[in-house]
Amino acid sequence: MTRIALIGDHNPEVTAHRAIPLALGRAAEDAALDLSWDWVGTATIGPDAPARLAEYDGVWCVPASPYADTSAALAAIRHARESGIPFLGTCGGFQYAMLEYAAACWQVAKPAHAETDPGASDPVIAPLACGLVEVRGEVRLVPGTRLAGIYGGLEASEGYHCSYGLTPRYAERLRTGPLKVSARDEAGEVRAVELDGHPFFIATLFQPERAILAGRAHPLIGAFAVAVAGRPLS
Repeated sequence: MTRIALIGDHNPEVTAHRAIPLALGRAAEDAALDLSWDWVGTATIGPDAPARLAEYDGVWCVPASPYADTSAALAAIRHARESGIPFLGTCGGFQYAMLEYAAACWQVAKPAHAETDPGASDPVIAPLACGLVEVRGEVRLVPGTRLAGIYGGLEASEGYHCSYGLTPRYAERLRTGPLKVSARDEAGEVRAVELDGHPFFIATLFQPERAILAGRAHPLIGAFAVAVAGRPLS
């Protein structure tokens, strides 16, 4: 049995939280995978994320942040990044993946999220110029990226429920190094990133899991499930 840890604080009223089990179930069915998943509340992770998550083959940092325990969420993301465990972050998971990377790899002493630290002078994650709460938007996949290969094309329409994104100043850092942009919106703002050299590490500001609520399997969720199961991606 392949197991996925859903990192976040489960709330049945959150649309994405209702969609995620359905999306994973569809991915498992389509690829004939023996797949299971557990909601892992951030308050339950404790000080040793690798030990708490040792039984899991994949990590998905889910929407609906801020999380009950920010440090635990960041530790879970770091565990997946450093251990080569397949990782997916959506919406809040994207935002916190950027915070973790900024601290660990860009040496930002105290990477701030404007939602929880509105007075921060140099936040990594800041309010979007135009909010994306319950809207759909076009995204442009970057040619040659893993994400573009998963989609099998360079354009897609995705659903959002967020008000915060990566600050342009920090987005510039994605021009060099292993963490790179894999999707932008029509205005050129970063909407997804991926980590070169990692078996599977992708984070999106949009919520691909929502596709299942319209009866559609999403290729990114399918690719993540296959990666967690240890199969090579086609």
